[in-house]
Amino acid sequence: MKDLEPETDDETTYECFECGNILISERKPGQCPDCGGPMRNRQMPLE
Repeated sequence: MKDLEPETDDETTYECFECGNILISERKPGQCPDCGGPMRNRQMPLE
């Protein structure tokens, strides 16, 4: 699966694939701050 990135720096919601942690950020976090799992942008459809 691949998560496409928006072109703007507006705040958006990210969700951890592993633990479900929700994070609001202007930039995509590399890893979940709670468990280290991968994050996905909740506003972008999954491929």
